[in-house]
Amino acid sequence: MAGKTITVRQIKSGIGYSRDQKATLRGLGFRRLNQVVELEDTPAIRGMVNKVRHLVRIESGE
Repeated sequence: MAGKTITVRQIKSGIGYSRDQKATLRGLGFRRLNQVVELEDTPAIRGMVNKVRHLVRIESGE
C-alpha cells in the first residue's frame, strides 16, 4: 500500500461553510477553486475528503 495516492480537485468554494470545513480544505492543501492536489491515500486523508465531499471531487485513485 506504500506509495498510493489520490488526486482531488476543489469544485466548490468553502465560503458559507463552517470554519472546520474551511480548515479541512486548507489541511488538504487547497488554496483556490479548481486546484488539483495529489495526496497520499491514507485513512486520515480519506476521512478529510469525506468531510468536504460536497466541495471536492476525486479525480483518480479510487
